[in-house]
Formats: sequence, C-alpha cells, structure tokens
Amino acid sequence: MHETVKNLLSIQDNIKVNFEKLNIDNIPKIIAVSKTFKIDQILPLIDFGHIDFGENKVQEAIEKWTDIKEKNPQIKLHMIGKLQTNKVKFAVKIFDYIHSVDSEKLAKKIADEQLKVKKKIKIFLQVNIGDESQKSGVNKNYLNKLVSYCEEIKLDLIGLMCIPPANLDSDFYFKEMRELNKSFGFKELSMGMSSDYLEATKNLSTYLRIGSNIFGQRF
Repeated sequence: MHETVKNLLSIQDNIKVNFEKLNIDNIPKIIAVSKTFKIDQILPLIDFGHIDFGENKVQEAIEKWTDIKEKNPQIKLHMIGKLQTNKVKFAVKIFDYIHSVDSEKLAKKIADEQLKVKKKIKIFLQVNIGDESQKSGVNKNYLNKLVSYCEEIKLDLIGLMCIPPANLDSDFYFKEMRELNKSFGFKELSMGMSSDYLEATKNLSTYLRIGSNIFGQRF
C-alpha cells in the first residue's frame, strides 16, 4: 500500500475515533490538497478511490488534472486558493468547487463564466474570521450582504470557509464559524487543515483540506 493511502486511512481512523467520542453523525469529506505535488504522487490515491482533491493555482490545476479528470469523471476538484477574476474563465472549466469567493466582483464573474460553459460550480464564501489584514476573505460585518448578492445572482452557495489565525486557538474560531454557518442555514462548512482537522471536525466541518499529513512536507 502506498504511503499516501496509508496516511489517508490513518487520518480517517483518527476522525472516526473522534466522532465516536462526540456522537456526531456525518463524517467530513477529506480534500487531499495536492498543490505542488506531481501526478505520480497523486495517482495511488485516485487508484484507491479517493475523489476530492484541492489545488490553489488555476494553471497548475489545468496542466495536472485535465487528462486525469477526463479519465476519472468522478473526481471532484476544489479551488482552495485566492482566485483572481482574470482566471475565472479557466477555473470554471476545471474546478467543481470554489472555496475562496470573498467579493461581489468575483461572485459575478463566476456566475457569468459558468453560464457560458453550462456548469454549476459549488461555492463557499471565504470568511476572514480573525480579521487579519494580510489574509483574503470577507469581513464578518459584510457577510450578510455578500450572501444575499450570491443568492440574487443564483450562485450555488453551499457554505462558508475559513483559515484561522496561525499559532492561536483554532477551536475558538471554528466555534464562531460553526455558528455563522448555522445562522445562514448552510449544510456545508470548509475548515480544518493538517494541524487542526480534529478541532474542525468537532465543530461540524464537512470538508477538511489536508495536504502535508497525506503527501508529506512540501519543499
């Protein structure tokens, strides 16, 4: 068994143990964050049957995944990085989910471009939950307005996403995200990475974005 598959199974086991302790019903999906890793490191997971993968650059995703997705149409590709509006027309062709929508301008561009390719992308709004100036994401105070706008232009808005401040208590921010997500009635919640996925699971995350714990460290 390939190392990446062993790592994925180990994470799944950790989550299941966590779930049994907390008596939670729905086990979250794991997005294997394959950015910067070559396809030969990813293929063992595809062969194993894993379907959710994450990339943060449009060009890299196109080069790496176009042929693979044609051969494996069940694969779901998630855009988890900052998306520039001039890349949207390419992004909508390769990605199935976009986790980083944080402005009306970006939302409108996605709505326009997906119409051209007759596709409905599933959308998460990225929230700047720690109010950090260096990070992308909509401020909590403007979230209501952005949600309303996305609904108005008929985006398939399924939930919120966050990256909590580094070196602080992720659980504190995850609890806030859980309540925010609940207040809008969203069913999906994208939060939790290699260092804090169990805390995210505890706070009802439905999509975990895990890279180094599956593929190893990036160099």
